Amino acid sequence: MEVARPEMEAAHKALPGARQRISMVTSPLRAACRIRHKYLVMKKRRGFGTEQSEPAGGEGSGAGRCPPLKGQEASERPLRRKAKPAEYFTFEKPTVRPLKRRRSSKRRKVLYPNGTRKYLPEEKKSKAKYCLFLLSIIVCFQIYNAIENLDDNVLKYDLVGLEKTLKREVFGQPASIDSLMNLLKDYLATHIHNKPLVLSLNGPIGVGKSLVGRLLAKHFRSVLSDQLVYQYFVLHHCPTRQGIDSCQQEMAGGISDMVNRAEEEEKIPLLIFDEVEFMQPALLDFLQNYFQPNQTNEFLNAVYVLISNYGQGEITKFVLHNGSSGMLRQPAKSEELLFVVQSTLVNSHPLWKHADIIPFTLLERAHVLDCFLEEMMREGFYPDTAHLEELSRELNYYSVGDRQYSVLGCKQVVSKVNLLH
Repeated sequence: MEVARPEMEAAHKALPGARQRISMVTSPLRAACRIRHKYLVMKKRRGFGTEQSEPAGGEGSGAGRCPPLKGQEASERPLRRKAKPAEYFTFEKPTVRPLKRRRSSKRRKVLYPNGTRKYLPEEKKSKAKYCLFLLSIIVCFQIYNAIENLDDNVLKYDLVGLEKTLKREVFGQPASIDSLMNLLKDYLATHIHNKPLVLSLNGPIGVGKSLVGRLLAKHFRSVLSDQLVYQYFVLHHCPTRQGIDSCQQEMAGGISDMVNRAEEEEKIPLLIFDEVEFMQPALLDFLQNYFQPNQTNEFLNAVYVLISNYGQGEITKFVLHNGSSGMLRQPAKSEELLFVVQSTLVNSHPLWKHADIIPFTLLERAHVLDCFLEEMMREGFYPDTAHLEELSRELNYYSVGDRQYSVLGCKQVVSKVNLLH
């Protein structure tokens, strides 16, 4: 027992140094364990899993595990049961995005300092608005001025009065008169054109073609002047074939004088050619040159009216075929008739490629009665209905169903009335 005392005293003397060496090793280990414990608690509070909470050694491995602190065993037991072994330990931020807070839909109120007035933002007026307003006024004025100029051109020729005269004097051709007036209104509305207006009045004998030509010449002479209306009758101006050259020179001189005078006065002349069916092919070729678009300006501003009996056979057949059902007034039938007549005229001579065709149809017996009434009143006879019926029976008619169409129209009306003297 006395021998052991010195050894025990030596062991007691060496104990403080050993304790110092153990504390130097365990202090950092305990700090790391505290940090890990805090990390696991924070991770649990935020709702994340604990898959990576265990060290790489697993539950059975003693390496890398921190000894439990006081009061730590009860809190870590459920975590250890649910946790899965992880390959490594990390302090990186979680990859799951945190939940975003909803922004309040209420806008924050703007707080103004006390003692100040609230002013709305000042709206600065742009000077460009005044320029835009001025430009709009100028454009509207130009459009209004252009419309007024078109109206002035139409009023200069008094087309309203012409339309009334044609509808009063010409019987049985309302569609033809409407087509003629529409073409004249569109062309005479302006003074600048790229080609002349060529009107071709075609139809059987006695349906009012020559009457329309005379009414046009009379009207334009009254609103313009005699120097701006040219009437050319083929059987009167060029009756034989031997004088074709002289006929061409006469026609060229008359047309040139007419268009030059009209260009100086800034007006559109009217040139009427009647009895075109008797015109020689060479004279038709010469006349076709004036209808081309590649001419000087004065020859482009002119209205040509061609009156002939070309296409009368096709018009008669078409009327007799469709006249019984009253289908002639339908727009589709009018277009079909126009196509038939135009095809026939183009085959006869290429001059009609440049013309607007206006077909005149056969006259019914009621229209012939109107012709007799007009002529008898003009000659001073009393318009007796029985007398008119008797005179109309002397003419020849085509019978189609319950309708009767005059063979020669109103051609014999004047001669029949003259016999009454």
